[in-house]
Amino acid sequence: MSFLPARKGRHRQRYEGHLRLVAGCIPYRFRKHVEDSNRGVTSRITVLMISTPNRDDLVFPKGGWEDDETVHEAACREALEEAGVKGILDEDQLGVWEFRSKSRQNCCDMEGGCRGHMFALEVTEELDSWAEQTSYNRKWLSPEEAYKYCRYDWMRDALRVFLRAIEDDRTSERAEKLEDLPMFPAANAIAEHQMLTSAGYSAKPPAVQHLEESFTSNKCIVQG
Repeated sequence: MSFLPARKGRHRQRYEGHLRLVAGCIPYRFRKHVEDSNRGVTSRITVLMISTPNRDDLVFPKGGWEDDETVHEAACREALEEAGVKGILDEDQLGVWEFRSKSRQNCCDMEGGCRGHMFALEVTEELDSWAEQTSYNRKWLSPEEAYKYCRYDWMRDALRVFLRAIEDDRTSERAEKLEDLPMFPAANAIAEHQMLTSAGYSAKPPAVQHLEESFTSNKCIVQG
């Protein structure tokens, strides 16, 4: 299967002052068939990280934000190029972190400074081949494992923010669903169920339309 080559060079790179603008994401998915549903949403999450040759630690996909794309498109592109995954990107960013590029980690000056915009990406497709497959290996990890293997402190901070946000979202979502449930008097509950069953209705959730982008598309699915 063919794929778009990764972008190279920095001739379209965005800057703010001396800082290079970077976009990245924390790719994640929910594990199925988790036995204990009372342990919390983070126990059902795995996150995707990538490794580079001759390194034991891991990073989240990220890279330069260029002047012909939005920050959301840049984050999606980096996930596709470096990790070979596509999905639904949360419109709201996890945060913005300032750090030095990997070649300047031990320097005291501000040269090589980056300003990274990080997002959460729910993975819907994992490709067998991708642009930077020879440079990066991908690995699905529990949040605890991911925290241990993070190469940089700012990535650990982003992971903490992500986990708090997704716990809050799921708790809020459950509360909203409970508020929307119809309430029937206890004496009428069985009769209501029998009436719906005899009429041919079943208690199935409405179908959710799944949007897919073509493999060569530069468009980014953003969930607000």
